[in-house]
Amino acid sequence: MKLKTLLAAFTISTTALAQTADPVIMTINGEPVLRSEFEYSYNKNNTEGVIDKKSVEEYVDLFINYKLKVCAALDEHYDTLQSFKDEFAQYRDQQVRPLLVTDADVEREAHRIYDQTVQQIGPDGLVQVAHILLRLNQQATAAEQEEAKVRIDSIYKALKAGADFAEMARKVSQDPGSARQGGLLPFVQRGQLVKEFEDAAYALQPGEMSGVVQSPYGYHIILMKERKMLEPFEFHHDNIIRFIEQRNLRERIAEQLVDSLVKASEGTLTKAQLMDQKADELAEKDPELKYLIREYYDGLLLYEVSNRLVWDKAAKDEAGLAEYFKKNKKKYNWDKPRFKGMAFHVKNQADRQAVKDCVKKLPFDQWAEKLRTTFNGDSTIRIRVEKGIFRQGDNALVDSLVFGKDTTVNKLKDYPIDDVFGKLLKKGPEDYTDVRGLVVADYQEQLEKEWVAELRKRYTFTVNKEVLETVNKN
Repeated sequence: MKLKTLLAAFTISTTALAQTADPVIMTINGEPVLRSEFEYSYNKNNTEGVIDKKSVEEYVDLFINYKLKVCAALDEHYDTLQSFKDEFAQYRDQQVRPLLVTDADVEREAHRIYDQTVQQIGPDGLVQVAHILLRLNQQATAAEQEEAKVRIDSIYKALKAGADFAEMARKVSQDPGSARQGGLLPFVQRGQLVKEFEDAAYALQPGEMSGVVQSPYGYHIILMKERKMLEPFEFHHDNIIRFIEQRNLRERIAEQLVDSLVKASEGTLTKAQLMDQKADELAEKDPELKYLIREYYDGLLLYEVSNRLVWDKAAKDEAGLAEYFKKNKKKYNWDKPRFKGMAFHVKNQADRQAVKDCVKKLPFDQWAEKLRTTFNGDSTIRIRVEKGIFRQGDNALVDSLVFGKDTTVNKLKDYPIDDVFGKLLKKGPEDYTDVRGLVVADYQEQLEKEWVAELRKRYTFTVNKEVLETVNKN
């Protein structure tokens, strides 16, 4: 009986200790939020480089609003959409797969790469040579071949008489890359050189020089600098590890590991189920990973619900945009007049008036298409048009003809007649479409505020002020 009591007391004290170590900072829609999650989000979004840095108290409302939107997305079952599941799994797996790879796995891959390289090099090993090249086109005439042969023979005689190989290579070799290095080439293995060059090179011992060798590139003289077998694995270890990291081979190792684990399950696990399992295991051990995955999960839901209820909705709600503009028209007034219309250039006087007649009874947003089909519908381009809402300084022709400024208008070749058509808006836009981008942004902001207010009424939430005061102080 005493043992049971002791174990019960130990369990209670351990649970209390765990709760104290990472207490609940708030509860949102019945779900507890641990201090560590709030700290992760706050610290990530309030680094030194952030312009609008928030205090912990200021960030609370932002965090609550964020979580309430996620609740709304879950209530709409956006998490059951296949598109959501696929995108989330793809991102999560990108984070998780490399973590499945242990140091031992990387070492095995390094040994595999080394052993494969040794096999590729083969028993003849590596060679490093210097060479002098006189290029000879394979379609060279007999006279050109003879001239090149005489010259390479004279170079060879000079070398045999004691001329310095490196100096000679710098002066006469027509392989610019190696000539700058005194003819020196990097270490190579069999199969990396043309056959004629390779056979001659591998026949030499260090310090030996070949005779004149002809290859598809021309005439060579080859000097053997060094022959060796590949150094032991330990010698190349660090470079191979760097190679693995730089080429992101961890991802390939991880993919192979996942495939092997799925195969070993003998049909009891799919790849998706295995990744679910591994993600949960790793997240349990690593809070940073846990909250990173949570952040992406919530973020995808937030994007989906915000796009449907605010961003996309506002952008497509023409009646709502028009009504918002009507109520807030003064907000978009201009300090200086603007010209709503077009500056255009035509070839003849008849088209000058025809352009104006073509659009004068049409809504502004239909001008461009009507002008294109009327005047530029075939292979002949009859007019050049710049359409928009112009401030003074935006367009030289508008500045001259509308704003009465003394400015130089550059004539367009083949379009000698310039004119403008439209209206001068003195106080502000006449329609929301004149400032659509601004109105959409403001309307979205209004919808966002209304939505958040509704969410705060729909869902319950509480904040533990005592725990809030300990943020980043534990």
